[in-house]
Amino acid sequence: QVQLVESGGGLVQPGGSLRLSCAASGSIFFINAMGWYRQGPGKNRELVATSTSAGSTNYADSVKGRFTISRDNAKNTVYLQMNSLKPEDTAVYYCNAAIKTSQFVSVNYWGQGTQVTVSS
Repeated sequence: QVQLVESGGGLVQPGGSLRLSCAASGSIFFINAMGWYRQGPGKNRELVATSTSAGSTNYADSVKGRFTISRDNAKNTVYLQMNSLKPEDTAVYYCNAAIKTSQFVSVNYWGQGTQVTVSS
């Protein structure tokens, strides 16, 4: 009943930029935290950045100063602006959202993932 649809991945050269988007749709009462995670080749999924409904943000040390997370609450959308990309940023990026589908029910949802490849 709730879907997260990501877009914006692709191939970029080192030092380049990409912007990821994730739109939530469906039976949404309220969205709490939204964020981005990534899973590189042979690695575990790791947190990249999160944003609470109040606007507080948190970043992995490896992306601080290069990535920026933002939200458009009216559109139920979260963005990840990625600058100064490095080959080690290559991964599948997943959107995550903690969504209340009613006053009493909160569910953690994941997007399908979007590939980001940083290579010359």
